[in-house]
Amino acid sequence: MSQWSCVLELDSQRQRVAGSETTLCDAIRAGADLRIGTAFRHDEHIDTTSDCNERIREVMDFRVTYLLDNRWTAGIETLRMPIALPDGFGPRASMSFFIYNQDGHQAIARPHLDGQHASGKPGASPTNEYAEMPRYRELESWDADTNAPSSNFVYEFEYFRYFVHDAWKEVLSHDAEGRINSGSVDDLANAFSDAREIKVAIGNLCNDLADTDDAQLEHEVFVHIGAGYYYIDRKQFMASANPVVRTRPTIPLGYRTSRWDFGWLMPRSDGHLARWLCNPYTLQFEKTTTKHPMRWFVSH
Repeated sequence: MSQWSCVLELDSQRQRVAGSETTLCDAIRAGADLRIGTAFRHDEHIDTTSDCNERIREVMDFRVTYLLDNRWTAGIETLRMPIALPDGFGPRASMSFFIYNQDGHQAIARPHLDGQHASGKPGASPTNEYAEMPRYRELESWDADTNAPSSNFVYEFEYFRYFVHDAWKEVLSHDAEGRINSGSVDDLANAFSDAREIKVAIGNLCNDLADTDDAQLEHEVFVHIGAGYYYIDRKQFMASANPVVRTRPTIPLGYRTSRWDFGWLMPRSDGHLARWLCNPYTLQFEKTTTKHPMRWFVSH
């Protein structure tokens, strides 16, 4: 079994103590999976009224990764609901879409799923000081009284350890019209038919979330494939991707009012992308299609 390797470590002040950002970027560019380990005290991070000073280790699995400007990486947790340690879950049904950047900047978006009425409107919200939590610094707060509050922040964990699992091989690269840059659809189809796991990197997936005055930031979003389909005669591969969280492409990656969403994608080997995306404020879904360059990876 191939191993997870720690390729970058930061201290509590987010200063590099081992590894390199370049190695991390190279691994993500090549399709590697990402996990990030941290450590903290229960009474500093979980329950500040508690007399429990026990040290806790955490390792988070980031099923969606971003490569921004070919030099910056970030991961998003797409499958997590709020956890209330050590016994169970948080008070409201929601998703916990955490972002961790390569420099330790973090963010959270929390679309609520319980149907409660939201009284506020989207927009900037006051940041909180959190005096009882001195390791936590909220940098920006958005949409606090809506169905989808988010914030960008730094929590000074004892360390940040970036682990990668380099078990992927790129077998096909094509432009937004499906013109092949390298590899072949046959290579992808043969690996898929042998039950190899598939991952796709979608170029500039989030351009429509950028502000109109933003310079377009080149980016790729890496998503695991849940189910694949190969049309043998037309030699066309298509797939149902695992859930994805899209957000405005910036460095560092974070959230901003009305500049993120989540949902499901169906990428195809001719550049076609079908999207079924959820507006986090209303929880209403919309179907759209776009075209993108893509790179396809298979597990090895």
